[in-house]
Amino acid sequence: MFVETLKCVKCGHEHAPEKNLYVCKSCGGKLDIVYDYDAISKKLSKRELEKRRPGVWKYFELLPIVNRKNIVTLDEGGTPLLEAKNLAQKLGMKRLLLKDETRNPTASFKDRPMSVGVSKAVEFGAKAVTVASSGNAAIAVAAYSAKAAIGCYAFVPAGAPAAKVAQLSIYGARVFKAKEKGVGDPTYKLMRMVWEHYGFSPLPSCGVFNPYQPEGSKTMSYEICEQLGWQVPDWVMVPTGAGTLLSGNAKGYFEFEQLGFIKGVPRLVSIQSEGCAPLVQGFKKNICPDEIPTWQNPKTCAGGLVDPFPWDASTAIPAIKRSKGTAETVSDAEILEAEKLLAKHEGIFAEPSGAAGLAGLKKLLGAGVVDRSDVVVVEVTGSGLKDVNVAISLVAEPPTIEPELKQLEKLVRTA
Repeated sequence: MFVETLKCVKCGHEHAPEKNLYVCKSCGGKLDIVYDYDAISKKLSKRELEKRRPGVWKYFELLPIVNRKNIVTLDEGGTPLLEAKNLAQKLGMKRLLLKDETRNPTASFKDRPMSVGVSKAVEFGAKAVTVASSGNAAIAVAAYSAKAAIGCYAFVPAGAPAAKVAQLSIYGARVFKAKEKGVGDPTYKLMRMVWEHYGFSPLPSCGVFNPYQPEGSKTMSYEICEQLGWQVPDWVMVPTGAGTLLSGNAKGYFEFEQLGFIKGVPRLVSIQSEGCAPLVQGFKKNICPDEIPTWQNPKTCAGGLVDPFPWDASTAIPAIKRSKGTAETVSDAEILEAEKLLAKHEGIFAEPSGAAGLAGLKKLLGAGVVDRSDVVVVEVTGSGLKDVNVAISLVAEPPTIEPELKQLEKLVRTA
């Protein structure tokens, strides 16, 4: 393993890697994994990477696992970077690319971090993991826990969609609905109780309570660089909840730049729903990440982006600034329009959260922030099969006809 130290983002204290180290022992803050890049550069090269099979684990040296035998994988990663020629023409752009994360085993990008997170839990000898989420993160944790043959305890909001709860349960996870009581997210409260009382490895969707799983998100950036011939796009649109994905993506570009694999990094853009946008608000108002207020009464069709508190703003906002990027909100109407555009013009069925990046791009093009000659990557983070009810609401009921040519001709002529 090439991990050199785990450094606290909050107090700066550095820790040597050790078993079951998840938060700073000095202040309880978020840990960032620091690698020995000089040693990695002696092992890895662009030519070496090009020889390897696509997927998250081709970047083993840049991931926090000691022994390959502990890897828990469902063949995640290696997703295509698609030329969106139809959408580019419609938007008047020179080049638009879509990183299609719907191709992952549980149909979202969350398989990347949770493969790493569950693998590290196995390496630590965990008998069970625990997660606080009602969506893609929990579903991915449940799937990889099943593969690893370890227990999974998932805490979901009391109003979690029945379909997602069923998917969690069918993977064998123990699912509990959490009722609100007092201040704070009840699912996170319960996850922390299970972690602290029973010692189960915490695997939330954010990086605050686990520094290992977010490392998997770096691999999206690595792949984009390779797929563009070791070049970087001008912009990358990142759908954002807690800021975890953007933080991981950014680290990937910064690491490849440090290793000399690329020159420069793309401008990173955080896209949030205007119904729950604490990170965007913090960025635009230049609020200290630790002082960003919790978003009150979040409401949006993009359920995967509902994080009232931006847990990973302390790494996401500095990354946006370092990359000279920006942050923007989009309305539900803009998100749903983007979902339809992706399906109709590029054949990609995304959930609302997965389509938010395209909605953000359209808005930034209209505002003149992104130039139509720029090369832009939009991350499509999750499949529309995650939220079929929204898709049903966007389409009309098809006509019912008898097998008669006259009826058919009338409809075909008016189609």
